[in-house]
Amino acid sequence: MNAFPFSETDPIVYAGPPPKASDVVIIGGGIIGITTAIFLAQHNVAVTVLEKGRIAAEQSSRNWGWIRKQGRDEDELPIMIEAARLWPQLVQECGEDIGLRQTGVTYLASSDKEMAEFDAFIKIAAAHDMDTRMLGADDVSELIKGMSGAFKGAMITPSDMRAEPSLAVPALARLARSKGVTIVENCAARTLETAAGSIAGVWSEQGYIATSSVLLAGGAWSSLFLKKHGISIPQLSVKATVAATLPMPEFHAGAAVEKHIAFRCRMDGGYTLAPAGSHRLYLGPDSLRHAAKYFPALKADPLGTRYALWAPVGYPDGWTTPRDWAPDMPSPFESMRVLNPAPDASDLRSIERGFKRLFPQMEHVRFQKSWAGMIDLMPDTVPIVDWVPTHPGLVVATGMSGHGFGIGPGMGRIISDMIQGNDVGHNLHRFRFSRFTDGSPIRLGTSL
Repeated sequence: MNAFPFSETDPIVYAGPPPKASDVVIIGGGIIGITTAIFLAQHNVAVTVLEKGRIAAEQSSRNWGWIRKQGRDEDELPIMIEAARLWPQLVQECGEDIGLRQTGVTYLASSDKEMAEFDAFIKIAAAHDMDTRMLGADDVSELIKGMSGAFKGAMITPSDMRAEPSLAVPALARLARSKGVTIVENCAARTLETAAGSIAGVWSEQGYIATSSVLLAGGAWSSLFLKKHGISIPQLSVKATVAATLPMPEFHAGAAVEKHIAFRCRMDGGYTLAPAGSHRLYLGPDSLRHAAKYFPALKADPLGTRYALWAPVGYPDGWTTPRDWAPDMPSPFESMRVLNPAPDASDLRSIERGFKRLFPQMEHVRFQKSWAGMIDLMPDTVPIVDWVPTHPGLVVATGMSGHGFGIGPGMGRIISDMIQGNDVGHNLHRFRFSRFTDGSPIRLGTSL
């Protein structure tokens, strides 16, 4: 079985060096950082993207590849609708085939309770003029040929899309570079420099960059970077396992999920498969410190999380991972260039069993590759996208909670305008930095 396509042994595409000064420095070369850079560059803003490993090598390339409006938290939905408009525009600018296809997303229901949950979202979708609709049992059989199981019905959004994450974000990085964005791989941002309380620069492993604006879009590493600067956010990371099959006869052109397994047709003729709602949390200092804030999510889905007592050495919340370092000393980000967790063997067996249960006629399903990624979570399953009040000039965009790939272009456009001081066009109150410290109750995002 082949390994995941990105690792720290890959050739460095963007070698640098970084400039001595930049209007904006972006920490993190994933979907959020790269799309923000594109929109800033369109306004002639000088942008430098620092990536500790390789562009898109972590969660931005390891997700399911769904670009969905369906099932989104209501506060995310307007941004996602904008993102859905931006994806085809960006792909046209790239001039590359990243597998972007409008083939729909379907949620399958095996109980009346699930149908009722879907019906609640139908009302939200209607308020946003979406094409989401309910399907009956016969419609499901017609939509996905040869699928076994007694389904009550389904919810479908035909305008939702899919793409290949491992192709998409590198293509967007090439687009950013063509617009004048400086990208430097294998270059960790170590610390921030402040002057009179505001951002003055970034110390990287390749030197100092003077700047007044920094975007931290570091995914699973964001909390560790912030903690070094006395900033605390209740972010955790969970491991999710995914597999890709060899090419097989097409039984469904889009993406779908039921209570045990999710599947999505791939550009190469295979399918991306994953266990639905299953992930592993490695316990560490931060997970224990912030445990109380996650009680509502755990209560809502007590069986979705499995626990491991000891994170592998070097993980962001590992027991031995340093929490303090100097600008002129190697940081934890250099110790692990690419966070590349091993897929869980039990999840791979579950994926195989679940797929064969749904499609018993597919007797000889073979995986061409399997992988895992670390999903950066927030207690309410919606991100932080806000200025840090104690550090003027610092924007944090993290905790995308597994929703970041699809919404990436929308968030990138918004953050670009935030940094430029423009009207962002959306209400971002739900994503404010202070919501975990201002006494607000934790309001869970949608679990669909």
